[in-house]
Amino acid sequence: MNTYDWLRNLPIASLDDYCNVVEVSFNKGTRKDFYRNTTLQLFEKGDLVTVEGISGFDVGEISLTGEIVRLQMKKYGVKEDNPEMKKILRPSTERDLDLRKVNKDREPEAVIRSRAIAKQLNLNMKISQVEMQADGRKATFFYIADGRVDFRELIKVYAQEFKVKVEMRQIGARQEAGKVGGIGSCGRELCCSTWLTDFKSVNTTVARYQNLSINQTKLSGQCGRLKCCLNYELDTYLDALQGFPNDCDQIQVAKGTASLIKKDIFKNLMWYSLPDSTKQYPLTIERVRKIKSLNRQHIIPEELEPVEVTSHKPVEVEHEFVDVVGQISLRSLERADKKKRQQKKKQGQKEQPQGQKQVQTQQSIARHTAQPPKKGSAGRPPHHKNKPGRNKQQEGKKQEKN
Repeated sequence: MNTYDWLRNLPIASLDDYCNVVEVSFNKGTRKDFYRNTTLQLFEKGDLVTVEGISGFDVGEISLTGEIVRLQMKKYGVKEDNPEMKKILRPSTERDLDLRKVNKDREPEAVIRSRAIAKQLNLNMKISQVEMQADGRKATFFYIADGRVDFRELIKVYAQEFKVKVEMRQIGARQEAGKVGGIGSCGRELCCSTWLTDFKSVNTTVARYQNLSINQTKLSGQCGRLKCCLNYELDTYLDALQGFPNDCDQIQVAKGTASLIKKDIFKNLMWYSLPDSTKQYPLTIERVRKIKSLNRQHIIPEELEPVEVTSHKPVEVEHEFVDVVGQISLRSLERADKKKRQQKKKQGQKEQPQGQKQVQTQQSIARHTAQPPKKGSAGRPPHHKNKPGRNKQQEGKKQEKN
């Protein structure tokens, strides 16, 4: 979980009063612990240090230094003068970092193998994460289980399989989501993996107080449980609901018994429905109290007298121009082109038989109006004899013969 050191620029009054305890984070911030700085070196946020581990050493990153560490220790109930607090050995060397990288590369394979072993032993548990110590002498197995699990045999198998000292630590589904991390439906990083430290129980009554529909898929987070953010506004709703009457779930009118559907804390209205009707009637708090007081006197009013609820939402205006850039693709253009071609082709097929009919009628008219050829013309049309050039050529040929 990330933290912001808002006391970072605070000047050091004296080295005697300076806090010698630093906060060190491991495994990308999923685990943090406090260590005493017994070296003569002052560390800053982001420095890699080698600290005491279980029968060995571990490598972590400095996350907090200075006065804000005292505030964090007070928050978690850790005493600064605790003699059992572990110490920082030295700044991390290249050998320490290389050894940590080798052991961290074993974690994904260890998760797969540990899950298979737990399944072979028929244990109702899920191995969520395996964290190896930097020197490879110890491994912490984080698991999720609904009830208590007897893993005495499992620890022996893990110790023989991975050649490490085994530590089993049970976590919940919310803590697993915090370790894995992710983006919520709000678009921001998960609260459990950033700033939320304690997890409060969330049930469906929280959604009912806020008039939310009981939809498990919408109200559940990535952990499969109800979202922690449902508790954020619960106190505000509870304070607002104190002004509503509690004994008005049902009121009597002439048409029947009206049942309470919901309470609107923003408009101070109570919605009721009558039997044999799906319509809902909004009533003011004063009207509901008046009807309830009349019912106690065995007086039944004629009507509910609901109020008119007007919507203040702005009316959506249809825009004349709409930017459709990115909505037109090549496929849509090709389909439109193909459609135009097919339409032109159909129109051509319809026009073609009409043109043929016109040609046929013109030919038949020409046949009926044409005159038959005269005798001796050898089938030639009569207008060839009347040509002047033709007569002169024939006269010239007759003179040569003579």
